[in-house]
Amino acid sequence: MAVGPATAETVYEPVPYWARVPHGVWLREATSVAVDSEDRVHVFNRGNMPVLVFDRDGNVVDMWGNDTPFAGTELFEDPYGNTMPRWKGCRFLRPHAITVDHEDHLWLVDDVGNRVTKTDRQGNTLLTLGTGRPAPFQSGEPFNRPTDVAVSPLTGDVFVSDGYGNSRVHRYDAAGTHLLSWGGPGTDEGRFSLPHGLALCGDDAVIVCDRENHRVQVFSLDGGFRASWHAHKAVAVCAGRGADTNVYVAEQGPPPVQQGVPGLGHKIQIYDRTGRLVTRFGAELPGEAPEQFNWLHSVAVDSEGSVYAAEVSYVEVGSKLTPPRELVSLRKWRRVRG
Repeated sequence: MAVGPATAETVYEPVPYWARVPHGVWLREATSVAVDSEDRVHVFNRGNMPVLVFDRDGNVVDMWGNDTPFAGTELFEDPYGNTMPRWKGCRFLRPHAITVDHEDHLWLVDDVGNRVTKTDRQGNTLLTLGTGRPAPFQSGEPFNRPTDVAVSPLTGDVFVSDGYGNSRVHRYDAAGTHLLSWGGPGTDEGRFSLPHGLALCGDDAVIVCDRENHRVQVFSLDGGFRASWHAHKAVAVCAGRGADTNVYVAEQGPPPVQQGVPGLGHKIQIYDRTGRLVTRFGAELPGEAPEQFNWLHSVAVDSEGSVYAAEVSYVEVGSKLTPPRELVSLRKWRRVRG
């Protein structure tokens, strides 16, 4: 039975060294995290085994996505202009987001691959959205580097945020037929500057992280604007499960001109469905200590109310170090009281 919503008195504590990643598996960075009905934690990453599955204690119970994880690497240029290694045999060009739907199917977003893949929990493909070729930049046509997926448990309709090279949300039916799109570039209500994450909020609303506009926006299922509220570089959102009616929003840090200034992002904010801030956690400055975040990218919640976070800490921090190195990119915060 899922816990109820958090309050201002709820206490979360970081779980140091939670993820027990096996020797020989290199995450590079965990881009996204999602939790299934059995509280198994599915992690999409940019290493040599793109999907890792953990139990609540951090033990790996399954992995898939590369049949030849030790076959070596090839170089490619990522969207940031960095030349980086990619493992031969990986099914995905650039893992970005993972979602678990109400039937425990997985939805995996490959942003450079311009595809969304639906699989079962063993990784068998059930449905693919996208041709693999980018739509014209900011055309509104699916996809130009999509970012996230949400699925309606009532209808099976699929909502895709199409963010890096587009400014839209696309809606599909359960069979993959495109129904409608909404948005467009801009700062007005209903417009986007990089829609990066989305989730269903209750049965009749879609909440979208409008990252570069520093806000989340709430829409009807048909794209009608309802509300927005401020969040510092809102990058990812998930809704609580069962009785937990909270909305969890991950915030990234400030631009380079403000780096080192405390209190700007690097937090997980917890709201009620009206946008009222309930509580938050995360340190005032980024880092690798258990209570800190480096560069948040995804958030998920299990039935006990514990929170999981994935961070693109290699792209944003580790790749710029001398020498470059993998940093902490997968964390758990346990709900311990309230």
